[in-house]
Amino acid sequence: MDKRTYSSIIMMNIRNNFLTGLIVCAPIAITIWLTLSLINWVDNFINLYIPERYMYSSIPGFGLLIAVIVINLVGLLGRNLIGRSIVNFGEAIINYTPLVRSLYKSSKQIIQTILKDKTNSFTKVGLVEYPGPGIWSLCFISTDVQGELKEKFYEKNFEDMVTVFIPPTPLPTAGMLLFIPRNKITILDMSVEDALKFLISCGLITPEKKDKLLSDNSKI
Repeated sequence: MDKRTYSSIIMMNIRNNFLTGLIVCAPIAITIWLTLSLINWVDNFINLYIPERYMYSSIPGFGLLIAVIVINLVGLLGRNLIGRSIVNFGEAIINYTPLVRSLYKSSKQIIQTILKDKTNSFTKVGLVEYPGPGIWSLCFISTDVQGELKEKFYEKNFEDMVTVFIPPTPLPTAGMLLFIPRNKITILDMSVEDALKFLISCGLITPEKKDKLLSDNSKI
């Protein structure tokens, strides 16, 4: 083995070790950074309202602890009749404020969507032939089409339509909302979490093969 080949092998090993270490360390570093950033942001926000005479030194995480306590107290208040009445009164005032009303409603819908019961969230992953014949995309199954949309589809002889969300990669938070006939969707035996990992990694993290691929006529 000549020196050039030996050097190439060493450089390749160094490169592979570095990439492997980067794959291991990067998610940990990002998680730590995001966590510390969140704690510092909450601390700085809460400390603005705490008189200096009560805080002789900065305690990391103290603001986050106060925020958790306050949120729990608000939640406790909001679950009883009196607290619910106060919340409804506050929302009624907000609904009469033009700009604030839009921001509040949008924020509330986003939070409710994130925290709502899992039975109403994406529970199945599928394949749809999109954006053209022979081209397939992952999709998340949302709900059956309801209300006015269902009536309009019925008038056009589309009786069994399903709402699906087609996420982009590598950031699957924004995408296309489509209405597709149920028999055009191939349901996968893949969890939503695995599908998200697959999308965020641009296909590099492939979900483990399951025992079955459900047929087109499987229940959604």
